[in-house]
Amino acid sequence: MVNNNLIKKLKQGDQKAYKEVYMAYFDQLVQVAKKFDFKFLTPQDLVQETFLHLYKQRNLLKEDVLFDKQLFVICKNLIINYLNRENKVIPLDPHKFQFPAEEDTQYDFETQRLRLNQLLDQLPEQQRKIFTLHKLDNYSYREIAEITNLSEKTIANHIYLATKFIKKS
Repeated sequence: MVNNNLIKKLKQGDQKAYKEVYMAYFDQLVQVAKKFDFKFLTPQDLVQETFLHLYKQRNLLKEDVLFDKQLFVICKNLIINYLNRENKVIPLDPHKFQFPAEEDTQYDFETQRLRLNQLLDQLPEQQRKIFTLHKLDNYSYREIAEITNLSEKTIANHIYLATKFIKKS
């Protein structure tokens, strides 16, 4: 397939073109990924991520750039991002890590819940109501706006102010 034609078909979501690209480039990308040492994923996993990213972001493909160059850049960037995240992982020694006793976690949870309730009591009534609906009852901004007859911007502002107060206290 000619580069422009291939990219146009991919942008249109042509499954046949996508399958052809997958079959043509999978092994080449795996060979590239094998050059890196991954702790958690396999090279095949990263190549799968490459094709998933390609499909999700297909509308960003440039018709004036060779397709294989774009695909290899996507793969390279995913590998670099993954390795950067992997380097931030701190391995835990399971023998040194102790789980807190169940009573301790129950006590901590109860203490935090009581502290949150005390802080909520200090908020203005409207802020408390909106914060509770959003953070504790999982209502969306839109749902809260319908309940309170306030704009979503006002809802967002109340939640911001309440969260800021709670974090500060």
